[in-house]
Amino acid sequence: MSNKKKNYSEKPIENPNTEAEEFSSEKRDTIIIISEIALIVLLVILIIFLVFGRKNDNGSSGNNNSGNNGSGGENPSVDGGGEAEDDEDVIVETNKKSYKSYNFSYFDTMSTIVGYEEDESEFAATSEEAMALLGEYHKLFDIYNSYEGINNLHTINRVRNGEHQVVEVDRKIIDMLLYAKEMYTLTNGKMNIAMGSVLSIWHDYRTAGIDEPWNAQLPPMDKLTEAAKHTNIDDIIIDEENCTVYLADPKMKLDVGAIAKGYAVEMVAQMLESRGKDNYTVNVGGNIRTIGKKANGEKWLAGIENPTGDPELPYVEYIRLNGKAIVTSGSYQRYYVVGTKQYHHIIDDETLMPAERGFLSVSIICDDSGMGDGLSTALFCMTLEDGLALINSLDGVEAMWIGVDETRHYSDNFSKYIDKNR
Repeated sequence: MSNKKKNYSEKPIENPNTEAEEFSSEKRDTIIIISEIALIVLLVILIIFLVFGRKNDNGSSGNNNSGNNGSGGENPSVDGGGEAEDDEDVIVETNKKSYKSYNFSYFDTMSTIVGYEEDESEFAATSEEAMALLGEYHKLFDIYNSYEGINNLHTINRVRNGEHQVVEVDRKIIDMLLYAKEMYTLTNGKMNIAMGSVLSIWHDYRTAGIDEPWNAQLPPMDKLTEAAKHTNIDDIIIDEENCTVYLADPKMKLDVGAIAKGYAVEMVAQMLESRGKDNYTVNVGGNIRTIGKKANGEKWLAGIENPTGDPELPYVEYIRLNGKAIVTSGSYQRYYVVGTKQYHHIIDDETLMPAERGFLSVSIICDDSGMGDGLSTALFCMTLEDGLALINSLDGVEAMWIGVDETRHYSDNFSKYIDKNR
């Protein structure tokens, strides 16, 4: 084969217009091809719109009333409708449209409120009131920061002259602490807000390990063991009449991370219900509470996130909710790495180490988001047998466990919430 380079200047030209005609022909072919591609793209867009558009109500995209910018979200989203739980959905005509509002300032995550209203201004007013209440709970339950004019959990944890002080607090704190004590009893101590002395050590080491991963370390066990001596929930002294809280053990700290978000979500949901709202959802970092159904009578759709992070299967189950809450706790949500091993944030009270009961995540469906939050953490620190026994003993509460081998385990009646058409 010859490697001689052609000299195009020596090419004989029989017709001076030949090259122009060939170029024009090529140009026409190119235009035709581009037109065909554009037509195909338009058809694909139309098909996608027709398929996915049917999953939303009229006006379901709504208008967004956004809060502060940021990032967040650990868990399922809520949307869509369809399959029944205990009864059939009755689809009705409605003039209501779907609206959403966002906020990124509370509980170190994203908060979303979805609601159906005939008038956007009505949703805006309702959403503003709900977000304001959520912000109030955020400040009251904060253990890391103080706020002017507010006695919060950070105030209660503060030590002066070697001991805690009697602190007068908002009734909202009293009610949450009393509820947390009930959850402690219900879970046989697995959900313990008095574990702050242990959890604060893990928090400090985890934060340092994330900031400087090359220098990440585990807390010394003797340090954890010493801190665990100061976790007796009976040392939380509550005076309901005078609205005061006192920690009798000077080395005790409160940590409500296992219940705060879910409890705040529940309080916001109950406020909305008291206003007569019945087509809303509140979602704070995956702690979801639905209020009634969607405006057209369909139930809300929630996806339980795949803890393996498989992009081909983002959700392992889709469920339908009507006035229920769903909360998931998982080892994949917050962790740091020491050596080659991940250490997540859910600490087992027995080992004082991140729980290793064989689960990647535990999801709870129940009426109360606060209960769901507490139970999902507690069950992560129990054996499957003990967890099943507890959940199956509670009316209106269901659970799903995903094991480290990706197997799924369900409580007796969890399946009635699963959308079997997806």
